[in-house]
Amino acid sequence: MKRRLYFLFPDPAATRAAVRDLGSIGVDRIYMHAVARDGIDLGDLPPATERQRRDLLRRVERTLWDGNLAVFGLAFAGLIISLGYHNLAGMVLSGAVMIVTFVSGTLFAMRTPTTHLDEFRSALHHGEVLLMVDVSRDCMEDVEEYMRRLHPDAVTGGSAWTPDAFGV
Repeated sequence: MKRRLYFLFPDPAATRAAVRDLGSIGVDRIYMHAVARDGIDLGDLPPATERQRRDLLRRVERTLWDGNLAVFGLAFAGLIISLGYHNLAGMVLSGAVMIVTFVSGTLFAMRTPTTHLDEFRSALHHGEVLLMVDVSRDCMEDVEEYMRRLHPDAVTGGSAWTPDAFGV
């Protein structure tokens, strides 16, 4: 699994320079995705897919979170029913499921980076260009530092997780 870094640039020319610089340190263009509002010519910049433009990752995260809450709720209902029937096995099973969903939800909320495209809509509307760069977790800080040093005009917008598949 990779991390997606977000960099906001004032115009396509600055974004092109960043893409060249990232390429010079070994970041492949297939892991770079430029987004801008309609009417901004991105030219030869690596375009974002439709899934990336719709921020499919946000929906995946929301679905996982809602599913976790639903399982917790069902386990809680099972615990209440088990208490009513004095069913020890049901109480233990329901309690265990509640603990597992609570812990997984906590880990999800605490450890998953949560930057999303919605946070950049206003800047995109004003003509800025967003460059999403997918890198391994190990070199994430190095790439951010490299971009800060070479492109001080770029705004570092955070990071998010991204699977290596599905074009998201």
